[in-house]
Amino acid sequence: MRLYSLQTWAGREDVLVAPGVGPVGTWALEDHLPRIQGLAPGSRARRKEQELPAHHVEISGQSQASRFSSHSSGHLTRAVAAAPPREPPPRAPPLTQRSCQTVPRDLAQARKECRCWAGPEAPQRAGAILLLSAASWAVVYAVVSCACRSSLLEPRTVAMAGPPLRAASGALVRPATVLGTMEMGRRMDASASAAAVGFFLERGHTELDTAFMYCDGQSESILGGLGLRLGGGDYKVKIATKANPWDGKSLKPDSLQSQLETSLKRLQCTQVDLFYLHAPDHNTPIEETLRACHQLHQEGKFVELGLSNYASWEVAEICTLCKSHGWILPTVYQGMYNATTRQVETELFPCLKHFGLRFYAYNPLAGGLLTGKYKYEDKDGKQPVGRFFGNSWAETYRNRFWKEHHFKGIALVEKALQAAYGPSVPSMTSAALRWIYHHSQLQGAHGDAVILGMSSLEQLEQNLAATEEGPLEPAVVDAFDQAWHLVAHECPNYFR
Repeated sequence: MRLYSLQTWAGREDVLVAPGVGPVGTWALEDHLPRIQGLAPGSRARRKEQELPAHHVEISGQSQASRFSSHSSGHLTRAVAAAPPREPPPRAPPLTQRSCQTVPRDLAQARKECRCWAGPEAPQRAGAILLLSAASWAVVYAVVSCACRSSLLEPRTVAMAGPPLRAASGALVRPATVLGTMEMGRRMDASASAAAVGFFLERGHTELDTAFMYCDGQSESILGGLGLRLGGGDYKVKIATKANPWDGKSLKPDSLQSQLETSLKRLQCTQVDLFYLHAPDHNTPIEETLRACHQLHQEGKFVELGLSNYASWEVAEICTLCKSHGWILPTVYQGMYNATTRQVETELFPCLKHFGLRFYAYNPLAGGLLTGKYKYEDKDGKQPVGRFFGNSWAETYRNRFWKEHHFKGIALVEKALQAAYGPSVPSMTSAALRWIYHHSQLQGAHGDAVILGMSSLEQLEQNLAATEEGPLEPAVVDAFDQAWHLVAHECPNYFR
């Protein structure tokens, strides 16, 4: 937990912030406090480097307080302790916030609207804002009420309400397609990889995605040997790579620089278009990593900074730090998202929307599970070669997606496809890809994209064809929703 000292219209306030899992956390507090409290333009909350285990907040006007403590997953646990009632402060000025359609004008209404924070489900709502005096209700009413609404509904639907975005021509803007190259160097040799990249570019797509760790660097080396003039800035082919904190590496400045420079040599270019932090390094202060990223950016070694596998509160912290220090801001988040893996919708999407990051979805077919070619019994039987068996990532993918409820959900969708389309029934692959391009919360007009992997040219051809098909019948979309509700309780975390 972090203690902030604020100069507010009601006097100096100490505010304790516990970054959590919801759309209200450090980012909402720090960004909106100047407007809520009427501070001078550019003034911000000043963080005190002090760790406090817990504090109290009055909820729904009741004479009780909630005591919170954080645990390793970033969620919050709650116990209730008695506390005397407090008098409300004067009426606070209104707040305009993108995820909120109306804002309560008095504290009684605010407390009423914040009543959803009380109860056993409160820890799953959002990061708690814990306040040390009654005047701080002026802060909590505006920020928390937005969280209350968005947690009871589907957050990104609230934040991005309205018809699907369209281009100037009036046509719907679909998410872009990025070529995932994780299998290059494993199931695809240099020749097969060259054919796949050539086909991808011929279809009008331009972005390639790789990483320092993919196939021990072979993916990058193969791409670098294709003569694509990667990292040329104005050339049509864009390349993204990632640095990671695994296998003896870290996101400390020296390791970060070493990984990026090694990637540049493999890719045979002097600059990449997008450089990701592949996952959090919990053993390195994030300030060190971000400062090093800014230095590498100033040296011209990458154009855009991306994040992958970070929790929403970490994204908020990173963006806040980068803004305050004048460092390069992240503009892309790469995360796990598909028809039966939607955890990112609840808390991450509102955060990305707030900070203006694009979202690139990986695992759009759940590692191949949504192709329908696997059976649950395969893990104890034939174990077909693919993402789930016969490679170093197989156990990770089985732990992520190989759940009995996933297979039951797929069966629901297959039944709906048969009923809706009859003899011309599309494949599960087609249905899953059409869902993410047409029925998910991705928005092409905002620059969102889908990372499409493959293990052969034939598979890429089929998948790209599916991305160009139209929307699904409503009954099939409903079946995907039912499948999601079946598996939501065991959905893998989007963060690491």
